[in-house]
Amino acid sequence: MNSTLANKAKLIKLDKKSIYLRKLILICLKGEKRGHVGSAMSLVEILRVLYTKYIKKDKSKFILSKGHGCLALYAILYENKFIKKSDLLSVGKFDSILGGHPEHDKIKGVEISTGALGHGLPIGIGMAIGSKIKKDNKKYYVVCGDGEINEGSIWESLLSASKHNLNNLVVLIDYNKLQSYGRINDVLELEPLNKKFKSFNFNVLEVNGHDTIQIDKAIKLANKNLTKPTVIICHTIKGKGIKVAENNPSWHHKSLLTNKDLKDIENSLGK
Repeated sequence: MNSTLANKAKLIKLDKKSIYLRKLILICLKGEKRGHVGSAMSLVEILRVLYTKYIKKDKSKFILSKGHGCLALYAILYENKFIKKSDLLSVGKFDSILGGHPEHDKIKGVEISTGALGHGLPIGIGMAIGSKIKKDNKKYYVVCGDGEINEGSIWESLLSASKHNLNNLVVLIDYNKLQSYGRINDVLELEPLNKKFKSFNFNVLEVNGHDTIQIDKAIKLANKNLTKPTVIICHTIKGKGIKVAENNPSWHHKSLLTNKDLKDIENSLGK
């Protein structure tokens, strides 16, 4: 593991835009007082860069394979005018279009429904192969969680991506070192992750996953690679920006958030 990048992810100070996007996630939480808090907060900068510069209509497709991180996606979709603020306020309610996982047939801007882990990447790879056959020059960006890559379907699909030389595919790993009930290295060790991806014949880059400049540079490099698919390992902090939730497995998902919990989030983000 690149410990330097992991440590810098802990220390980096969030800018106004990243704090604002986290405040949108807080709006999502206030209605039904539940959601994957930690999983969403580690994703924000990755999605922010992708949607600011790389997700373009008719030129690219995005899949959030770790669908449980959808609160970050909802914040980004609102920021990009795919959904309304009233939708954010309704997250998790019976008649809302925004549930605990993103649904393709309900939400504009969501390519596929993702819930069961390990499915989004294989679908994205199938779509990327289709694009190569059609020669339509579309780019495919897929974000996976580190706990998600315990799934065998991930590694089987990586073999397929390598076989087909999918230089139109960029996989970003939200490497926050925690999963639903514990630390990655206690549940199922992934290291040496960089070498694993290289052994699957991927171009591999590593970045501080909360540094938007680093993420941007890595995606630019990935898009210049004409021979291989790329994996960008994004070293992140679960719950980033929320003091009580940072590196805390119990904040992977929270049900029945108390007023104090919501206040703690609010205090971390400021007024």
